[in-house]
Amino acid sequence: MANYTAADIKALRERTGAGMMDVKKALDEANGDADKALELIRIKGLKGATKREGRSTAEGLVAAAVDGGVGVMVEVNCETDFVAKAAPFIEFSNKVLASAISSGVSDVEGLLAVDVDGKPMSEVVIEAGALLGEKVAIRRLARIEGATVDAYLHKTSKDLPAQVGVLFAVDGDNQEVAHDVAVHIAAMSPTVLTRDEIADEVVANERRIATETAQAEGKPAAAMTKIVEGRLTGFFKESVLVDQSFAKDAKKSVGTVLAEAGVLPVAFARFRVGA
Repeated sequence: MANYTAADIKALRERTGAGMMDVKKALDEANGDADKALELIRIKGLKGATKREGRSTAEGLVAAAVDGGVGVMVEVNCETDFVAKAAPFIEFSNKVLASAISSGVSDVEGLLAVDVDGKPMSEVVIEAGALLGEKVAIRRLARIEGATVDAYLHKTSKDLPAQVGVLFAVDGDNQEVAHDVAVHIAAMSPTVLTRDEIADEVVANERRIATETAQAEGKPAAAMTKIVEGRLTGFFKESVLVDQSFAKDAKKSVGTVLAEAGVLPVAFARFRVGA
């Protein structure tokens, strides 16, 4: 019988993020030698990489950082929440973020080609999956710049790493309002910064739907224009950041809050794991 304890199993699971049965099998094969067992887990993981290609990666985390007016954020995915909170996955994700920051790339394709300790990031991703025993993927990368950039990370569960991340940039020096709006973005999920970013055909379609709905409800023709424009305004308030009611003071729009602070919004990015 292999010479290892329950504590050894726990320690190796924490080092690798691998499942209990995989850890026990590796320790059995390594006769209790943790380092050899770790090596076996990695080797078997690499052999199984092809089989994992089609698996879904709906779990994971968002990591972000700001350095000198540049904010960078990545979403890194895995298959289970068990792996998402494992130290090796978190360490790998931090390596991904660090590489995204230092390389200056602006998309995932570019990041996968970045050299990490003598090999492309694409190979590092495969090796991380081998160690963890799950498919691992870098899903999204955002990079924004501004006079002031705030990065906000939100945990939807205290047992998991951040599942929601936001970068928000303004054109002036006001970290407090930038942070408040970043928190607002995390909660309210706007899709664009201003109305100008919504395609004309989308607005036209929303106006058509509002008109047909009002007609079907039997609204008076004399009030039709006001009703349709009111509903269109409601659509903008759902989608457009500067039109939304500010989470900390619903009597003001985000645009008003920024104007009162003496800054203009530059850009934002919002990631939610799996969404």
